Amino acid sequence: MGKTLVVLAAGIGSRYGGLKQIEAVGPNGAIVIEYSVFDAIRSGFDRVVCVIRRDIERDFRAIVASRFERQIPVDYVFQEMDGGLPPGFAVPGDRKKPWGTAHAVLACRDVVRTPFAVINADDFYGRRSFESLGHFLGGVGAAANEYAMVGFTLCNTLSEHGHVARGICDVGADGFLRGVVERTRIEKTGQGAQYADEAGAWHVLTGAEIVSMNMWGLTPALFESLQRGFRSFLDARGGDPKAEFFLPTVVDGLVAGGRARVKVLGTPELWFGVTYPQDKAVVVEGIRRLVGQGVYPERLWG
Repeated sequence: MGKTLVVLAAGIGSRYGGLKQIEAVGPNGAIVIEYSVFDAIRSGFDRVVCVIRRDIERDFRAIVASRFERQIPVDYVFQEMDGGLPPGFAVPGDRKKPWGTAHAVLACRDVVRTPFAVINADDFYGRRSFESLGHFLGGVGAAANEYAMVGFTLCNTLSEHGHVARGICDVGADGFLRGVVERTRIEKTGQGAQYADEAGAWHVLTGAEIVSMNMWGLTPALFESLQRGFRSFLDARGGDPKAEFFLPTVVDGLVAGGRARVKVLGTPELWFGVTYPQDKAVVVEGIRRLVGQGVYPERLWG
């Protein structure tokens, strides 16, 4: 059975100020998604599905087609605000962006039929993260409710330039996920980190917490849960123009209800991400260092 890499690339990128998914960060103008696809191919993945918006389709497809479409089959699906809405629901007139990561994955339900990984287009996860995830997915069936998440240490994922969103994880002694809570405003502090809750109150974090960077190993069995969860989300929060249907929240509910198990895969890799324009220099330097160490070639595709 094959393995599919699902790349979430429909994010607006409002804090960054541009289409960060196609920003050059490596030698010869390589973009972050190229390194993810390169790592996925050498970890046994045989197909890529990119989730994008229609308004970025031309630019995004032009970049992808010129770089790695000849290396691996690539398909595209669109995350649109009215996509997958149950009968009787409508998009609020003041909503400006799609419904979130779980909604983006749900958009793949008609095209993904094998175990699959989910990643963000603008996050750099590292070779060994893909190796662990590829190995896990090679041992599960398409109908299994056995999932995985690659866990990173919080302090290794924060920006010096503003707040970030992270799923903070509770991991049992057996290595399985017991719960995950999405925190949408986490900031670095001198002692570690802190997050603001929905009421605006701040809470202290150590920085050693395991967090989800939206790198998941899933199976098509999840799509039915996503459809049910999206309806419940819309019933509760569909009128809120800023509410998002988060993938970690769905997974957390499945784990809490005993309907799925999630193995937390540790990784020694450092995570790089571009949330703010100032973050790009950190990513460029990190990739330059890895190229110098021989982890990646100067020219990815020969």
